[in-house]
Amino acid sequence: MATKYIRTPLTDAEVSDLRAGDQVFISGVIYAARDTAHKRLIALLDEGAALPVDLKGQVIYYVGPAPAKPGQAIGSAGPTTSGRMDPYTPRLIVEAGLKGMIGKGSRSPEVKKAMVEHKAVYLAAVGGAGALIARSIKKAEVVAYPELGPEAIMALEVENFPATVVNDCYGADLYEEAIARYACK
Repeated sequence: MATKYIRTPLTDAEVSDLRAGDQVFISGVIYAARDTAHKRLIALLDEGAALPVDLKGQVIYYVGPAPAKPGQAIGSAGPTTSGRMDPYTPRLIVEAGLKGMIGKGSRSPEVKKAMVEHKAVYLAAVGGAGALIARSIKKAEVVAYPELGPEAIMALEVENFPATVVNDCYGADLYEEAIARYACK
């Protein structure tokens, strides 16, 4: 397990360098999107239409941030449960080139398979630490679906956004490894 500093968009080489258990600090732009936005993105793929943002090499953070207080870029921005995006994620990886996701909780076998086959990574942010995470978000701008309010797609400019690699592109799963390591024998 290592500490790594990465910048978006991610390349296959950068994703290949990440291993389950690594602590990462992300800088650049990541996109905030949740269930409803994902459903709309898949509908666009079904229609053969262009997505409102180019996801090639990008990272999506599963978050519905609180409103910003005066002088802040964003309010509390803690992760939401990633499993709700699992029905949509494999297609975004395969068809749109998504390279990373940030959330909390485990991913489905289908998502893990897509990550291995197409070099993507899943990162966990600490649940309950939304106010602390928000400090790493320097700018937030709605870029699609403003009518969804906090669930709109937002471009978040981040500096040293903290996360931990849970699933790498080699099939390793930090959650499964931890359960096995600490299981009573």
